[in-house]
Amino acid sequence: MIESQFQSLTHLLGHMFKAHPWHGLSIGSEFPGVINAYIEIVPTDTVKFELDKDSGHLRVDRPQRFSNICPMLYGLVPQTYCGEKIAEFCRDETGRPDIQGDNDPLDICILSEKDFSHGDFTMEVVPIGGLRMIDGNEADDKIIAVLRGDAAYGHWTDISDCPTPMIDRLIHYFLTYKDAPHESPKVCEVDAVYGAEVAHDVIRRSQQDYHDTFPDLEQMLNLALGGHG
Repeated sequence: MIESQFQSLTHLLGHMFKAHPWHGLSIGSEFPGVINAYIEIVPTDTVKFELDKDSGHLRVDRPQRFSNICPMLYGLVPQTYCGEKIAEFCRDETGRPDIQGDNDPLDICILSEKDFSHGDFTMEVVPIGGLRMIDGNEADDKIIAVLRGDAAYGHWTDISDCPTPMIDRLIHYFLTYKDAPHESPKVCEVDAVYGAEVAHDVIRRSQQDYHDTFPDLEQMLNLALGGHG
């Protein structure tokens, strides 16, 4: 009930104000099979853009000094958070008791035949799988999706539809994009590539982490809708 009320209120406010991409956008009424994604980076970007979590504006995180170009559209899933439930799932799957969440929204990579000139937009996507990535001791899952209705990839429903070299290219990017000459390699690893069913579970867990982490947003919503907090 609270989720439908939240969506109704954010829809109403959206007619008056630009929504915060993380908190103000809906994850989508058909989740986890179809979800909304906010795009921060497109494959032609030579700088790393990242959402400023306080202001909701897209900011330059850093210029890409070396040949690390993200091979897919990249962004985040609104109203998600990688906290304890994401960490618990990673601990259970890997047997590593030290894993924590990375305290960020859930990351997402999207395949589309279309070219996009810049980020800072949303799209409906279909999750087909993901990468269980671990950055140091932090769970940093990357959901893999296709643009809904895309002519080339829109019929894909699971990671098994995706050619292995395409996944290998994405894995290589995430394992190397933080590395620089004359510096020690960053401790990143991809423990597993998983399919749509697991991706749906990760999305559900990240949404629960979001609601557990930002309960004050629900309390304010309850008051706005005439409740008692």
